[in-house]
Amino acid sequence: LLPVGRARNTSPGRRPGGILTRSATSSHMDQGLSLKREVGIIGAVSFIAGTMMGSGIFISPQYVLLAVGSPGASLVVWACCGLIAMLGGLCYAELGTVIPESGGEYVYMLRTAGKTMAFVFVFSFVSVMRPASATGIALSVAEYVVAPFYSGCAPPRLVVKCAAAVAILALALVNCLSVRLATGIQVVSMAVKVLTMAVIILGGVVMLFQGHTENFEESFDGTNVGVNAIGIAFYQGLWSYDGWNTLNYLTEELKRPEVRIIRFAILLDSYQKRLNSLQSSQTLF
Repeated sequence: LLPVGRARNTSPGRRPGGILTRSATSSHMDQGLSLKREVGIIGAVSFIAGTMMGSGIFISPQYVLLAVGSPGASLVVWACCGLIAMLGGLCYAELGTVIPESGGEYVYMLRTAGKTMAFVFVFSFVSVMRPASATGIALSVAEYVVAPFYSGCAPPRLVVKCAAAVAILALALVNCLSVRLATGIQVVSMAVKVLTMAVIILGGVVMLFQGHTENFEESFDGTNVGVNAIGIAFYQGLWSYDGWNTLNYLTEELKRPEVRIIRFAILLDSYQKRLNSLQSSQTLF
């Protein structure tokens, strides 16, 4: 029999004398490796809202109206796009609570379709899908940034591309340095976007109360019902709603994800639908 002092240190996976075996060490490492849960409710709200309220909402309304040809049809397109985004957000909220792991679509494919499909998806996502999306958004931001320096003419494409590259590198650096720093920047950017949209929307509401309602009279006249036009309009609208799935990429960093993901998906999507509809209505003036 072992002495009492040593008997207390004896457990499955542990040798007498308190020495960890290889199996116990690996299980201890598996339990200890996890992401820090540093993202609270403010950070999560700003992460989704700041991503959804990107450059698309400031650019897409004019193209939606241009594609369908009438104010009434454009508002219908915005409502349908909002419904699609809400259904997608609810599905991802369910997936986020059932599979509480960071990684988004990659993790879900890994758990359901296997390693091969997950690898093919993440390879195409990293090499094609995400860079193309980030490039489009960065170019849109760069055009707004350099526009004040070229008030009399269009800015050179090289300058716009360089500014877009700087923006992408800066955001990548911030996300590599610290999750807390990235969350803080996301909160600030969301506040700036909300304030900007509030100014635009309030201007449209003021004009509405001043009697500028001519665009709402016979609002469906001139509607283009072609498949091409409707497809382009939905593409622009859905691009503006893009970002409803971003919270699932950091599920493991979210505090109490099983409670908050579904609430965020419902509240933020309904909020974004109202903002997009108001923004689209403002473009009619």
